[in-house]
Amino acid sequence: MNGASRAALAAASERLDALTDSTSVDASKLAEELTAVTALLHREVSLRRVLTDPARSGEAKAELAGGLLNGQVGGETADLITGMVRSRWSQPRDLVDSVEELAAVAELTAAQRSGGLDDVEDELFRFGRIVESSTGLRAALTDQAATATAKTGLLTSLLGGRANPSTERLVVRLVSQPRGRSLEAGLQTLSRLAAARRERMVAVVTSAVPLTEGQKQRLGAALARLYGHPMHLNLDVDPAVLGGISVRVGDEVVNGTVAERLDEAARRLAG
Repeated sequence: MNGASRAALAAASERLDALTDSTSVDASKLAEELTAVTALLHREVSLRRVLTDPARSGEAKAELAGGLLNGQVGGETADLITGMVRSRWSQPRDLVDSVEELAAVAELTAAQRSGGLDDVEDELFRFGRIVESSTGLRAALTDQAATATAKTGLLTSLLGGRANPSTERLVVRLVSQPRGRSLEAGLQTLSRLAAARRERMVAVVTSAVPLTEGQKQRLGAALARLYGHPMHLNLDVDPAVLGGISVRVGDEVVNGTVAERLDEAARRLAG
């Protein structure tokens, strides 16, 4: 991608992170809907040209995209896409590639939330090695005469119940929508995105009321010192915690909520 498209993708990635900061957003559903938009833009050449036409205003393009997507996808997906078409793109294909990348990142975010991101990264790597070593499997998965249903069935028989659900969804989408790329190149891209996501440590922070900017900065800095790594905060508000905050990083939980302290006091009294 050239400069304009790289900047547009970076801005869209920030908006995706902002969306998925909320644990109320279904990241896997977001990935599914972004995949559907990718297929639409790939199929409709004239549409992607219109949506990236520098002669049209960003608002006009956003209005067109919003009208097409209204009722077809959720509000988060529609907002993300309308924001993307307001940006300037070097060429129409870059918009499609970027929507597809955000779909993969959203799926990886879903895996990260469930604690399965390391498994997904490992499974993508191992599946890539299997494809490289099995000419028969590669031929079956890349056969242009075979239907997407047949390829999906083959992948389900290979991965279903044996791999993380996010791995299966990522590979199925790649095989059913290759968009002119080799299977190996697609798997390498997914592995790169998974590795980048894994290196980005995430703390899930639950508080009774929204944290101020100052509180978020201080908490982020403290966690970065504690874990020796830059920390991204996923913030969630739950009045049930009453006060204080709960922080989860991977499998570690630091619970400093009033509700937890009351529960602990009750357990001690009962004992």
